[in-house]
Amino acid sequence: MEHRIRITPEAEVADLEAVSALITRCAAAALKAEGAPEGCFVDVTIVDGETIREINRENRDKDAVTDVLSFPMLEFYNGEWPEDVDMERNPEDDSLFLGDMILNYDRAVEQAEEYGHSVERECGFLTVHSMMHLLGYDHERSEEERQLQRKQEEAVLSALGLTRAEEE
Repeated sequence: MEHRIRITPEAEVADLEAVSALITRCAAAALKAEGAPEGCFVDVTIVDGETIREINRENRDKDAVTDVLSFPMLEFYNGEWPEDVDMERNPEDDSLFLGDMILNYDRAVEQAEEYGHSVERECGFLTVHSMMHLLGYDHERSEEERQLQRKQEEAVLSALGLTRAEEE
């Protein structure tokens, strides 16, 4: 059973088909790199700045626009799969719901310009970054964990050919 990445656009996206394919490819690559069992499912919603600001305020008490939010459904620690993870599978379709990703496409476009690289690289980074959060990585716990998360992210992005501007 393949992984499922469901993408719901709630904001205007320049080339939705290409962006959706990119998000799916990046999410699947992150799952593969982290040794995910078959049948993982992630729900991705593409939103605008005001929508993500509202979600951020309601869920994190942060009244600010951000680039991506992650809402994990399972408890992981730095990508270590729990031994009993199969108990969390949906009995109807055998899928393993990892959580929700809320991606602010407008901010991705702005940040790509700001950092001097492609929108593809920025959307790819935000997708992989969010996937790492869904898999229990947390760059806010400590500097060591920030470095570990960044190392995992860059390994996936490099394998996909989505390098930073200075590496291009």
